[in-house]
Amino acid sequence: MSTQQVDTLVIGAGPTGLGAAKRLNQLSLGSWTLVDANSEAGGLASTDVTNEGFLFDVGGHVIFSHYAYFDDVLAEALPRPEDWYEHQRISYVRSRDVWVPYPYQNNISMLPTEDQVKAIEGMIDATELRIRAKDAPKTFDEWIVRMMGEGIADLFMRPYNFKVWAVPTTMMQCKWLGERVAAPNLKLVVSNTLNKKVAGNWGPNATFKFPARDGTGGIWKAVAKTLPQDKLQFNKKVTKVDAAAHTVHLSDGSSIQYKHLVSTMGLDYLVNTMEGVEGTLKAQMQKTVSDKLVYSSTHVIGIGIRGELPNRIGDKCWLYFPEDDCPFYRATIFSNYSPYNCPQKDAKLPTLQYADPTHGTPSSEPQDGPYWSLMMEVSESHLKPVDNDKVLEDTIRGCVNTKLLLPDSEIVSTYHRKFTPGYPTPSLDRDAALQEILPTLRDQFNILSRGRFGSWKYEVGNQDHSFMLGVEAVDRALFGSPEMTLESPDFVNGRRNSERRL
Repeated sequence: MSTQQVDTLVIGAGPTGLGAAKRLNQLSLGSWTLVDANSEAGGLASTDVTNEGFLFDVGGHVIFSHYAYFDDVLAEALPRPEDWYEHQRISYVRSRDVWVPYPYQNNISMLPTEDQVKAIEGMIDATELRIRAKDAPKTFDEWIVRMMGEGIADLFMRPYNFKVWAVPTTMMQCKWLGERVAAPNLKLVVSNTLNKKVAGNWGPNATFKFPARDGTGGIWKAVAKTLPQDKLQFNKKVTKVDAAAHTVHLSDGSSIQYKHLVSTMGLDYLVNTMEGVEGTLKAQMQKTVSDKLVYSSTHVIGIGIRGELPNRIGDKCWLYFPEDDCPFYRATIFSNYSPYNCPQKDAKLPTLQYADPTHGTPSSEPQDGPYWSLMMEVSESHLKPVDNDKVLEDTIRGCVNTKLLLPDSEIVSTYHRKFTPGYPTPSLDRDAALQEILPTLRDQFNILSRGRFGSWKYEVGNQDHSFMLGVEAVDRALFGSPEMTLESPDFVNGRRNSERRL
């Protein structure tokens, strides 16, 4: 079979790989190519379509950005105003049978009085803890207690984060937090509680964009179309990386020799498929990824429903669920992102079931819409097992329990897909593992492992971060430039980054 030679090889056509390809094409310095195991671009930012015509992203993705370069690329790929919808985030936590506006810790005025007392007492204790503390918190759990107190920890933070990460907060570090978790303002919380007020929006995604058509995956297919098509090779899975020979072997029997390799494969997969590495070093790297890098699986469940969007749902965007009356930690009202995420009103579909099967057997006669949709996420690990055969049924039951659906809601489409891995866990040993492996790959083998699972940093795992990890990896490979997104997450997340432009 053939052997191709390029200056830079990119593995993976998700946001990180496309970021690398976009930068390589812009710079026009040397030859390059991109390979991907799938048939089209998107990776973990793809979109699936059910037989009935409902779109579901492979997880909860929205567009908000810290980078001018990222914005330039998206504006080039989808340039028309009608290509996008812009939304104000309307997000809640389902707690004590009420909808508490996000962030929960700033809106305890919505809770029963006894829970308000627990939360405020905990925040007062937390203030004293911070004053007495002689060192920084070592675990996520310690951070929660110091910043928010035991009340909010038990009401929301501990149960919710276990549902998200599928490991307890005591097994997670806290350096990853940055801007992702709001620390409560005690004076504001007390004032709002006494005055029965709700705190305003907070966070970098308080406003966000979503593509009008084709879901999140449509963004990345559009970005891929702006690249030279002869440099994109799909349906080719990497079977082996010969690090000594600087050669990647592919599933079709071909191979590619490179000077620089930007890999977006999982770091564990990369290490385990590498050859040409001294035996002791390879064994040590394999042990490190096995022992110190932790991940969870994610089940994405979609439900298409007939009828007008209920008033109880309204214009909500996404919702959080810390309690055990449902298996999911987050639900997205996916039809609110774009009306094209559902079939149009005149599409005739049969009802598959009522949300509560005891309500009876619906007519199988196809009927008109309108339609709306929900998308839920359920985590799984060895500490939090999930029955794959029952998770859809359990999710629908959870939707009824939490009032997302009524017993007689007509379900016309369902979707379930499991992703392993799903989330890169900020485990206690993660940073030590990355500090050992990533520089070794870069300095000894000219391999830059980047992306959501390539560099295993959740705090720079959003679409804008992931894309820029690829861009900055190319600049590192070609010019020796620092990789600010990888190396300084707090810095890039705390500012508008305009150093690069398309």
